[in-house]
Amino acid sequence: MPPILIRIDDRLIHGQVVEAWIPHLKAERVVVACEAAANDETQQALMRLALPDAVDLQILPPAAAAAYLGSAACGSARTLVLVPSPREALALLDGGLAFQTLNVGGLHYSAGRIQLGRVIFLSEEDRQTLRELSKRGVTLEGRAVPSDRKTDIAALLGGVAA
Repeated sequence: MPPILIRIDDRLIHGQVVEAWIPHLKAERVVVACEAAANDETQQALMRLALPDAVDLQILPPAAAAAYLGSAACGSARTLVLVPSPREALALLDGGLAFQTLNVGGLHYSAGRIQLGRVIFLSEEDRQTLRELSKRGVTLEGRAVPSDRKTDIAALLGGVAA
């Protein structure tokens, strides 16, 4: 079964994911596709503590995550995929994981980023990567929580200076 949602959120697993997205999606598994998290045992332990016991967690580098999600080993569990930035989402696509929609949920402020939505601040690299994903046919939806109205991120990118 393909993932039920692929979400960009630089905080990865946190309250909105645990309290809103997982119940809304009835997710049975979370796959975090992030090189840094895959190499950080402390971060992995904290993520495991944050999730309900019934939700399986896989933390893998993006290439390994794409392979896992496309394999029989993934099985039929309802899976939420979390990535920290557009770069990892593109890596999943490049790794052979087919998906039509990408949720842009939380990219928080840091120096040099411009605000595109309530909690969406993008660097130039983020904007270029999101444009590339859109060119490849991926619908970019902005939504912090399931109850939010979907925002067309690709349309907003058209108004962002390159």
